[in-house]
Amino acid sequence: MDDLYRDLILEHYKRPHHFGELEERDRTHLAHETNPLCGDDLSVQIQVQDGVIKDLRFQGRGCAISQAAASMAADELVAMPVDRAASLDASWMFEILGVTPSATRRKCALLGLKAVRAALTGDNDWPRDR
Repeated sequence: MDDLYRDLILEHYKRPHHFGELEERDRTHLAHETNPLCGDDLSVQIQVQDGVIKDLRFQGRGCAISQAAASMAADELVAMPVDRAASLDASWMFEILGVTPSATRRKCALLGLKAVRAALTGDNDWPRDR
């Protein structure tokens, strides 16, 4: 892994952006996902207004990749139209991370996006290429 991307991932892991909870009145979409293979655990709360993600918060625990990926994705998702966010795929997440994780780390890297997609669409079965 390139040192620049490794440093960026570690920075987001140590000081995650959008970590915490939204006010209860602002929570319009919620989801909770886990990665049973390694124990990663992540919940998202999304505020949608006029078809756009107005705010997003996540909470969880897990490896540096899962937590940093959620933080990095959240930076990009705020102000994004819901229909676009709901259709993002693994390649988008890997582009944000700057690396394509190994097969064993793929689920870790996609956990935050999986939770966002589940919150916005109700589809808990993404990604289907398990």
